[in-house]
Amino acid sequence: MNLSESFTTALESLWANKLRSILTMLGVIIGVAAVIALMSIGNGVNQSITGEIQAIGTNLIIIVTDFDNSGGYQALSLADAEALSDPLNAPVLSAVSASVQGTQEVVFGRSSSRTNVAGVTANYFPVNNLTEFQSGDGLTQQDVDTRARVAVLGADIATDLFEEAFPIGQSIKINGVSYEVVGVLAESGSGINNNNSNVYIPLTTAQSRLFVDRTRQGEKAVSTITAQAASEEQTDEAIEQITQILRQQHGIAYANEDDFTIFSQSDLLETFNVITGTLTAFLGAIAGISLLVGGIGIMNIMLVSVTERTREIGIRKAVGALRRDILVQFLMESVLLSLLGGFLGMLLGWAISQLAGQLIDLETVTDAGTVGLATGFATAVGLIFGIYPAWRAAGLHPIEALRYE
Repeated sequence: MNLSESFTTALESLWANKLRSILTMLGVIIGVAAVIALMSIGNGVNQSITGEIQAIGTNLIIIVTDFDNSGGYQALSLADAEALSDPLNAPVLSAVSASVQGTQEVVFGRSSSRTNVAGVTANYFPVNNLTEFQSGDGLTQQDVDTRARVAVLGADIATDLFEEAFPIGQSIKINGVSYEVVGVLAESGSGINNNNSNVYIPLTTAQSRLFVDRTRQGEKAVSTITAQAASEEQTDEAIEQITQILRQQHGIAYANEDDFTIFSQSDLLETFNVITGTLTAFLGAIAGISLLVGGIGIMNIMLVSVTERTREIGIRKAVGALRRDILVQFLMESVLLSLLGGFLGMLLGWAISQLAGQLIDLETVTDAGTVGLATGFATAVGLIFGIYPAWRAAGLHPIEALRYE
């Protein structure tokens, strides 16, 4: 019996027991659908996070206080940012901004929202790639120098406070003090840096009115310093220069630990890729357990099929069918069950991933690798769990098989 005849015979056998075949395939269908759906969602999350980080810029370097080594004090100040901005100190840095932030109640008329308020330097927006505005503009150096009470709103907080009203020129209250709205940022992604809900005011205004933390030396503190390397390739060199300058600024002895922490967007991107990749693989592995359960179901049904068709096997052997012919026939049935279940599972998994993507506003990614993995695993399940029933069928003695009732 050649493969085409085995294929035809296998289809006829499955078609003769349609309901049983469908129920047997359910385990494989559910398993493959789960693998496709979960890995597609995981890939979509990974792509979304990667896009968020790359949109900000992979040459950005973030500096924050290491409270374990700072005695519980904020370690960074505007003087540190100014030292880093000096091209004689750090020639590979193209720009440096600073910010201080915390949660405050923001009020307009009868609308209010408790959200993140950030005091920032004038160049904060271009350094962090926030250059698109729905209306108005960003903060100016004059705003910072004069401690102006002006504010720039993220897209979401502007909608929450003003609804249909035009915000530019209106006054909002932060901690009971009025601020004029001078700009509204364009909507951006909400993954890593949710700028849509932030309110931005001049750094000096925030330090004098909202956030009064000081460093151990008594300087007004900043929460974060963001530096921009001249290029992504110079990021490591930039980090070395930043480290040397800040250690000198803070008077840190050679053997002592830094009271600040530095990480780059490239490091952040790599870390998230590892985390999301591991999570996606873990979800895929959990879903793969369903495929194993489906494989056990296939083995069970194939063993039942062998028992039911014992006389048929005996007749085929009596008229000249070889051991390998019987083996191939039953293996073909097992693989067909897996492949059909795998195909239906792929369609179901793709549909689930698309539906889930719409519900959570995420672009899911179903790549060829995911489909290939699920299909290959389904085929392997059919082969592995079909070998024993096929071997058992092929090993039946024709005389005993013919006598079987």
